[in-house]
Amino acid sequence: MIHISDTANEKIKEMLEAEASPELFLRIGVKEGGCSGFSYGMGFDDELNDTDKTMEFNGLKVVVDNDSIKYLNGLQIDYKESAMGGGFTINNPNASATCGCGSSFRTATEAGKPSEAGEC
Repeated sequence: MIHISDTANEKIKEMLEAEASPELFLRIGVKEGGCSGFSYGMGFDDELNDTDKTMEFNGLKVVVDNDSIKYLNGLQIDYKESAMGGGFTINNPNASATCGCGSSFRTATEAGKPSEAGEC
């Protein structure tokens, strides 16, 4: 299960409204790459695949592909405002290591495998 804070939920809904496409939803996923082994993907999409898992959070439709769901169980997404602006934060209990920018991670099962050096 993924958790999206009320603050992040409202920010995502604002961003979706700005797109003016009612069929769009939030897609969250994981792909191999980044400086720690995996990187997060989060963006708007309008195409569902047969193996996607669909969830709803206070009126926000969220879709995760079947390959990513095992890496995202327990994921927490929040939105924080700061003097430098705002941004989304991700807390993943499955990550055993993360890079400095927080956009890539490694799981305990992947810890023994060499990762390709990449940019955050």
